[in-house]
Amino acid sequence: MTTNVHAKRAFAGKVSYVTDGDTLWVQPDTGGAPRKLRLDGIDAPEICQPGGEASRAMLLQRALHQRVEVTVRRRDVYGRGLARIRLAGNDLGGQMVSAGQAWSYRWRRDLGPYAAEEAVARQSRRGLFAVSQPELPRDFRKRHGSCYVAKK
Repeated sequence: MTTNVHAKRAFAGKVSYVTDGDTLWVQPDTGGAPRKLRLDGIDAPEICQPGGEASRAMLLQRALHQRVEVTVRRRDVYGRGLARIRLAGNDLGGQMVSAGQAWSYRWRRDLGPYAAEEAVARQSRRGLFAVSQPELPRDFRKRHGSCYVAKK
């Protein structure tokens, strides 16, 4: 479930931290606290899932300490802004899917906004798609639970 309270908020900033293949923190140019964002339209593997570390490494390599343009579309249930992020004019989510480091986010029968990029990555057997049946993160979570252990 998502909320549209902060829909279409745009800002520029610098990536200060990368959590995993689809979550990062951006320090706004205008100051204030870094904002935790999830790349809208993609689903990267869980960090403890096969391919999770490689996905995070690619996002780190491409985005850490880089200046980005952010358009927050809404917030997810975890309070993260779901955002389209542009790096040097290029869509970062599309780059992750094209490189085979994330799936186009599926909803019901919709193959998501990056279905064409995913099809090319699958055909080229890039990244996650080097194996015939990579497991979607939502299926991985159903079978194994979250990678994150609650702090005591």
